[in-house]
Parts: sequence; structure tokens; C-alpha cells
Amino acid sequence: LVHLSTGDILRGEIKAGTSLGLEAKAIMDRGDLVSDEIVIGMISSKLDNNPNSNGFIFDGFPRTAAQAEALDILLDGKNTSISSMLSLKVEDKELIRRLLSRGKDSGRADDKNEEIIANRINEYNNKTAPLKDYYSAQNKLSEIEGVGSVIEISNKLNTVIDTL
Repeated sequence: LVHLSTGDILRGEIKAGTSLGLEAKAIMDRGDLVSDEIVIGMISSKLDNNPNSNGFIFDGFPRTAAQAEALDILLDGKNTSISSMLSLKVEDKELIRRLLSRGKDSGRADDKNEEIIANRINEYNNKTAPLKDYYSAQNKLSEIEGVGSVIEISNKLNTVIDTL
């Protein structure tokens, strides 16, 4: 499976100097968010550049119902679809602890500020968590306990992926 992280895709397109990358850079330099249309265009390009893949793991996308619908339309046009949404279940308190810990190592200011972290979690709960209902209605939701060692969680994810 090809791993597609929208953040990595954006950085890669910018570094490569593609037309979508240059457009995204101009938007980001203004402090604005890159539009769903641009991100979908970049994902489409990645799908087209990996024709022999056994599938894709979308990491960090979709984040909203509008993005999920746009992705469905894109994939339908390529005669494919999402087969499963994997959702890691982790309590907010644990997420805050993990991000604060990551902030000590990464140096990222947004991972050092509990208010910013709480806002990100709130944004997730309001905009991304509803995707569980979206994919559940399509019988595509798999929820996995996201607490334990990295190896334990990886094994849980692999078990679900292997059954698809």
C-alpha cells in the first residue's frame, strides 16, 4: 500500500516546483489554508503516478465531510473507492499528554501549548469525528483501540488491514 500524507504531499509538490505546489506555496505564504480543490488535485496526481499500487493509505485526509465527498467523486472517476476508514480510539487526556511530550522533542510550538492542543482536539471532534458516521453508514468504519505500545497498535491496524 502506498502511504499518502497530505502534509508530505504538499511539501513534496512545493519542493518539486509543480504548478499545484507553487499555487499551494503562495496560499500558505499568505497564511491561508490550501483549498480542498488543490489537495484533491495533488492526491489525484499521486494516484495516477502509482498505477501498480495494491492500494493507498490516506493519512490526514479527508478531514471533513466535504473532503470525503470530493475524495469519493475523485476515486469513483478512477473506478475505485475507499475500502475502510481506520479510526484510532484515544481519550482526549491521553492525546494531550502525547502531544505535550512530542512538543518537548519536536520543538513545535503548537505541541507545547495545551490551549492550542485543546483547540485542535475540539476542531477534530467538530469536523473530523463526524466522518466516522459517514463511513459507518457505508459499512467501512473500523475502530481500533489506540492505546498501548507502537507495536501493539501496529499489530491491531495490520490485523484489520489484512482482513480487507
